[in-house]
Amino acid sequence: MAGFGGKKVHQMIVGFGGSGFGQVAIAVAISFLVRVFSAPGPALPPENDPDDTLENGSDDSEAGATGKVTPVTISWRNINCSLSDKSSKSVRFLLRNVSGEARPGRLLAIMGPSGSGKTTLLNVLAGQLTASPRLHLSGVLEFNGKPASKNTYKFAYVRQEDLFFSQLTVRETLSLATELQLPDISSAEERDEFVNTLLFKLGLVSCADTNVGDAKVRGISGGEKKRLSMACELLASPSVIFSDEPTTGLDAFQAEKVMETLQQLAQDGHTVICSIHQPRGSVYSKFDDIILLTEGSLVYAGPARDEPLAYFSKFGYQCPDHTNPAEFLADLISIDYSSSDSVYTSKKRIDGLVESFSERLSGVIYATPIAVNNLSNSRKKISQRAVAKKKGVWWKQFWLLLKRAWMQASRDAPTNKVRARMSVASAIIFGSVFWRMGNSQTSIQDRMGLLQVTAINTAMAALTKTVGVFPKERAIVDRERAKGSYSLGPYLLSKLLAELPIGAAFPLMFGTVLYPMARLHPTLQRFGKFCGIITMESFAASAMGLTVGAMVPTTEAAMAVGPSLMTVFIVFGGYYVNPENTPIIFRWIPSCSLIRWAFQGVSINEFSGLQFDHQHSFDIQTGEQ
Repeated sequence: MAGFGGKKVHQMIVGFGGSGFGQVAIAVAISFLVRVFSAPGPALPPENDPDDTLENGSDDSEAGATGKVTPVTISWRNINCSLSDKSSKSVRFLLRNVSGEARPGRLLAIMGPSGSGKTTLLNVLAGQLTASPRLHLSGVLEFNGKPASKNTYKFAYVRQEDLFFSQLTVRETLSLATELQLPDISSAEERDEFVNTLLFKLGLVSCADTNVGDAKVRGISGGEKKRLSMACELLASPSVIFSDEPTTGLDAFQAEKVMETLQQLAQDGHTVICSIHQPRGSVYSKFDDIILLTEGSLVYAGPARDEPLAYFSKFGYQCPDHTNPAEFLADLISIDYSSSDSVYTSKKRIDGLVESFSERLSGVIYATPIAVNNLSNSRKKISQRAVAKKKGVWWKQFWLLLKRAWMQASRDAPTNKVRARMSVASAIIFGSVFWRMGNSQTSIQDRMGLLQVTAINTAMAALTKTVGVFPKERAIVDRERAKGSYSLGPYLLSKLLAELPIGAAFPLMFGTVLYPMARLHPTLQRFGKFCGIITMESFAASAMGLTVGAMVPTTEAAMAVGPSLMTVFIVFGGYYVNPENTPIIFRWIPSCSLIRWAFQGVSINEFSGLQFDHQHSFDIQTGEQ
């Protein structure tokens, strides 16, 4: 059976591929599709491994549905994190002998000036550091008294960037996330009740039916987006919630609302840890514990509110009356760069505070290396389990993702309007330049030029739209897949199918306006083939944009790489360079150029059966010539 299937695939490749390069390309495409849609789920740890058993004894769906939270205490001692340069000649310490503890039911804030190591410490605790040979990490990190490598508790990490699908409402965002992450909630009534509870708990009831929005379309406020991020992370009832700079970019009122939400989550039994730069007084009063860092060193770790002020008063640093304690502490541990004397004085003060607190810490704990991979290992195991449990609902994931992708594509009115206007405007411009071409000898060159610019315009329009949007969407997809919401196959298929109707509309508009204006081959069948060819070219250019967007890290890089590749395809598109004169090392490029294939298709469609006026024997008489 396997041999029979292999022969059939080989016959298909040979039949469709033609040239050797084409066969290789099709073989790679088929192997990729087979890998995506038929590959087994992620490898799971052995069932009988006691270290990998979930502490709470329940799966993600059950915990999320019931709202039960497993209390987790995180303790860390002598955490050191350093980064060496490429030549390993110099080492920069990001964290130096940092110790502390975070307990359930309490809100812990990590404070310090910019560059003090707040986000680095948060990422170490959350297992979010990216492994690198230049990164060195050591210390003791425990969860409920067990090493970090054995941790299997559920965490939530709320990042600074709030990324969502802009055309969905707040309620739709939460509802779809609930269906994807908690498939055990099968009835619509239970799901609606669960979503309404989350909306009420996070203070999102008033904006529940408002689009999330983005830079192009106004939506909910920054504070509401931050609370929506928390709501999405709370679906699985995580034991620990990490939040990186939750008040960044928010006004004072919105910042306080966000911190009230974190305080309430701590009171509900979660262990909440956040990094924050310089909060207002009312926000500072909500902290139960604080950690003060400066240049990676620990200045204070313990209860918040009045305790830090009493501690520093022992060294002669009194907080003035009617002064925000957070501002006083920030000034106390910051270096004043206004003059050389102030730099020396402030560094001496900070060194004294760091040394005093290090002496206060009782006991000596020898630092042991921590593997960065081990910190995130438990997170991966939990997401793998989640994906494995959802393997049986592949089609449900596909339909949910298709629904979301279609809503995002069809509701994006500003983008769709711009693309429609540009398609019609381009067609009118080209149609005016090549107005009602006849069958004279000079019209041959005009037709060739029109068909070439048609192929270029169609490809560039589709590429520019896709390559600029997908990198942003990729960040959302990466986060959702990291939580085990779905696998790659359903997302890829739903994304492609949802884009088809929208992607086909604009080339059809272009062809419908251009074809009669330029008076191309005047038969309905040829018109249909013309529109079909440029539509397929548009799909190919969109696929190229998705590929580039998936390969490069940022939107700016995608906008630089995509058009550059398309320029190469234009040069080898069959109009500017004769294939016989192409250097040997570049002769494979025309086989990959979608411009060339589209240009050939529309040229054959246009010239076949066309008769031209001729007066001399050397004139071209038919399109076949």
